[in-house]
Amino acid sequence: MRWTCARGGSYRWVWRKAGGGQMGVRGIFMEVVAPERIVSTEQFDDPWYEGEGQVTATFVEDRNKTTLTLKIRYISKAVRDSVLKSRMEHGVAASYDKLAEVVAALA
Repeated sequence: MRWTCARGGSYRWVWRKAGGGQMGVRGIFMEVVAPERIVSTEQFDDPWYEGEGQVTATFVEDRNKTTLTLKIRYISKAVRDSVLKSRMEHGVAASYDKLAEVVAALA
C-alpha cells in the first residue's frame, strides 16, 4: 500500500470485522509536515460520539525506529470522557498489532 497526503486532501479508512460488518471513518488533512506530523479531522460513518475529532499524528525517528504518537481532541470534555469509557482502545490496539504484522512482512 502506498499513499500520500496533502493539506486539504481527504482520507477514508474502513475496518472489516471477521464474519462481516465494517466501520468506516473519514476526514480532511489540515496540516502535513513530512515526515514529522499530520493533523486531520475524524468523523465516523456511523458516529458513535458527538462532533468531529481532530487527530494529530507525530512521528519521531530514533536509531532506525519510528515512534508514532496520536492525540485526539474532541469537542468537549464530556465527549472525551465517553470515548475513554468505550472499548475503543481495544480496537485501536488490534489495528496497530495488525499494521505491525504487515510492516514486518514487508521488511
